[in-house]
Amino acid sequence: MSTQVTVRALRKRDHDAWKSLWDGYNAFYGRSGATALPDDITQTTWARFFDDDEPVHALVAESEGVLLGLAHYLFHRSTTSIALSCYMQDLFTVAAARGRGVGRALIEAVYARAAQAGSPRVYWQTHESNAVAMRLYDRVADRSGFVVYRKLLAG
Repeated sequence: MSTQVTVRALRKRDHDAWKSLWDGYNAFYGRSGATALPDDITQTTWARFFDDDEPVHALVAESEGVLLGLAHYLFHRSTTSIALSCYMQDLFTVAAARGRGVGRALIEAVYARAAQAGSPRVYWQTHESNAVAMRLYDRVADRSGFVVYRKLLAG
């Protein structure tokens, strides 16, 4: 892998390479095979990246024409701030790119996009078992101390 990595906005012509990264990301979190996301979710997610009325955005890390990682982020209102908050929902790099600065470059690019939009903070979550990623996260951000609770509703 080349050491030169460029982070840029996702383009429509990136679909197949993005889809491979997206599938890898979902598989990492156990969403593959029988537990894979329905195709309509993937198709809707893809379409949202190119809809100016949607707050969802996508960046990719590229080296020598090959996509190595992705970051999906969105802006939302908050009850504790007038400015929009930036939530980085997805971050993924191919295994061969891990430990080579690709994840950090994607995070820093999200920081830059958030600052440009006037957002005072970027936040994200990861699974407690994701120790490798957490070593990076501990260097580039502060742990909030919050624990995430959820209730999945039928629908």
